[in-house]
Amino acid sequence: QFYSDALKEGEGRYVGYNYLTSRAIEDQTIDRFSIGWAPSSRTSFVDAATAAGYNPDYLLEAGLAVRYDDGKMTDRFHDRVVFPIQSVSGRTIAFSCRTLKTDGSVAKYVNSPDTPLYDKSRALYGIYLAKAEISRKGKCFLAEGNVDAVTMHQLGLTNTVASCGTSLTQQQIRLIKKFTGDITLMYDGD
Repeated sequence: QFYSDALKEGEGRYVGYNYLTSRAIEDQTIDRFSIGWAPSSRTSFVDAATAAGYNPDYLLEAGLAVRYDDGKMTDRFHDRVVFPIQSVSGRTIAFSCRTLKTDGSVAKYVNSPDTPLYDKSRALYGIYLAKAEISRKGKCFLAEGNVDAVTMHQLGLTNTVASCGTSLTQQQIRLIKKFTGDITLMYDGD
């Protein structure tokens, strides 16, 4: 909720939201996927979470914060558009966060590390929102990235998921196979 709220005001509105609209992603799609913004301050999330009473150790274990050797704790995600990754049951288990910088000085995506809740080799972006339509249509489109999957949903192809740029794994194929054996790969040319 923190990241979703941050997209609606201040720098989130001017930077993150403008990026999404420049990619023709509509408000209802942003809301449906709970897309958000990680503020540029390196402690915005940690400060808000600890003020709300969350245990700092929980933030570290969940992969939302990083602790340095000097003991200082900072946000894992900052100055990025945030795409929540949900489990098949709809529980947010991780985040995939995209920078808007184009100079190559930072990685394009920073994803949650593997945690007790999240194993990237077993997760697919958008599976919770797509599973019913995948079953109904008996077909799954598998895109490479988050924005690709979001755009496909917006165009009415709601039986689309993404592997978030990771190598396609046997576990991800098995997850799709629970709903259909018909998969169309739609990866980028690179």
